[in-house]
Amino acid sequence: MSYSPRIPVPDRRTVLRGSLAASAALAVPAGLAAAAPAQALAGRPRADWGVQAGDITTSSGIIWARSDRPARLTVETSATESFRRARSWHGPLLGSGTDFTGTTALHGLPAGEQIHYRVTLADPDDPRRTSEPVHGTFRTAPAHRRDGVRFLWSGDIAGQGWGINPDIGGYTVYDEMSRLDPDFFLCSGDNIYADGVILPSVTLPDGRVWRNVTTAEKSKVAETLAEYRGNFRYNLLDDNLRRFNAQVPSIIQWDDHEVRNNWYPGQILDDVRYTEKNVDVLAARSMRAFREYFPISTLRPDRPGGRVHRVVNHGPLLDVFVLDMRTYRNANSPGRQTDDTTGIMGAEQLAWLKRELARSRATWKVIAADMPLGLVVPDGATDFEAVAQGDPGAPLGRELQIAELLRFIKHRRITGTLWLTADVHHTSAQHYLPERAAFKDFAPFWEFVSGPLAAGGFQASQLDGTFGPDRVFVAAPAFANASPLENPPYYGEVEIDGESGELTVRLRAQGGTVLFTQVLQPGRVGQ
Repeated sequence: MSYSPRIPVPDRRTVLRGSLAASAALAVPAGLAAAAPAQALAGRPRADWGVQAGDITTSSGIIWARSDRPARLTVETSATESFRRARSWHGPLLGSGTDFTGTTALHGLPAGEQIHYRVTLADPDDPRRTSEPVHGTFRTAPAHRRDGVRFLWSGDIAGQGWGINPDIGGYTVYDEMSRLDPDFFLCSGDNIYADGVILPSVTLPDGRVWRNVTTAEKSKVAETLAEYRGNFRYNLLDDNLRRFNAQVPSIIQWDDHEVRNNWYPGQILDDVRYTEKNVDVLAARSMRAFREYFPISTLRPDRPGGRVHRVVNHGPLLDVFVLDMRTYRNANSPGRQTDDTTGIMGAEQLAWLKRELARSRATWKVIAADMPLGLVVPDGATDFEAVAQGDPGAPLGRELQIAELLRFIKHRRITGTLWLTADVHHTSAQHYLPERAAFKDFAPFWEFVSGPLAAGGFQASQLDGTFGPDRVFVAAPAFANASPLENPPYYGEVEIDGESGELTVRLRAQGGTVLFTQVLQPGRVGQ
């Protein structure tokens, strides 16, 4: 299989010049404290939280940074590390209203090129007082098929009490992923566990002790805006993740743990850990922090509204359809309704997805789902959290909406669709075939699951036969909440060959092991 040579990336010391390495201590590193303007008004602004690039296309992208005080954000881009003939992009004034975060949109970039950028923060009262520049790089999407595409995906970070462990070097899986030099990273949700407390240490069944970097905001469930912001900051304490962010752009979606486990709109909590019982209030606070801490083209830190679901066009070979299976869903239930127009996406998002899939001319159409289709995910004794509810018969409940979508894809002869997800804390590959299914009016397709990236591992989920899944591969621990020392982080790789259009999926475990490989051919309605 041919793949175009990768453009060499700059040395990481260059990429991260001006950023701060995470401390190996168990407390919050002093240089990365949640600084407010009153803490250090003297001196120059600092950008210790690194940089991020997101939603990169053939000609555009978003750059993110955070300051330790009010500052004006400026981004410079260049074709070379020397920044000769650099282009300047003047960003917003970063202030307390966005937790001193901000983004700058780039446009008019050359396709298929390595872009070097550096972020500088300037004192708004004295523009001569500037931060040390923080460097990053990314590749724009190719304009031609021959260049090929490679990306990674996973999810589930800092969950079940397994946080940044300085004894093992923190989230070292990010360094491993960066060495694969992907065009981008798709995070399939659960970027944080806002309902998950991070304790200083956890004793494992075999007597080993797992130690965590801790923060005040991770000492309880998140309820306030400040606590949600602190949860999003927590992962950025890890120097592996900050290095990764500076080298690999992201496509980010969200799921339940950005707010709390298994939430849905309108839910009133029966949970003694929460003083705020209205999930809609909690979700609004989390969404505000979410938009502040990630570079997402449809969300701006300084502007309310916007949405998570979107299409990211990555050249002629690939469109990524980012779903939001959390914000518009109906209540979790036994899932036996014979009529369900709301489902897991909401009627408006389903119409949007149909329309955008029909418009797409990309060879491959990745549907980035934050929850699996055919895996049973319970919510308590009688309710269900995802699409499937364990009944292998005709579609019921949320399955009705998925059946409508799959029927649409078949009848419109939309080719090259595959589903990528995380959420269930193991990795697997499912092939869906109408001959095995109770509902048969769809074309065959694949669903690949990866994760957790830095959370507890869980046993393999039960399959629901409504859409005829065959689990051809699974890797999962034998017991619930296996630590990252007992169960390796999982992530997936997708590589699209520029000459043949062939797509290869590899399910990986930390340590470089390829657990499973599947090759798919382009131009087919189903396979």
